Amino acid sequence: MDDTQKELELDAATFRKLLQFLREHTEVQNIDLMNLAGFCRNCLAKWYKAEAEQRGTPVDYEAARERVYGMPYSEWRDRFQREASDTQKGAFNARQTEENR
Repeated sequence: MDDTQKELELDAATFRKLLQFLREHTEVQNIDLMNLAGFCRNCLAKWYKAEAEQRGTPVDYEAARERVYGMPYSEWRDRFQREASDTQKGAFNARQTEENR
């Protein structure tokens, strides 16, 4: 196996591990991810969709979200999403303000 193929397989395995982790840790809300890392599950879905389209494979956004969430987003939202606290919202707004400077 050449180095390019090995790197591709390692990248793919790492992405699958990230998805598995996020699916198992539903207590980690998207706003937590945004506040700490600057991206969330929805960002991953958008990146997945964009990369698929660049490679000539159109992917519907909802299908990309289902790939990331492991279920339809509406189901995940109903089962696991909680209302963001004022503290979380404040941190998110502060981060957005800082990024827009």
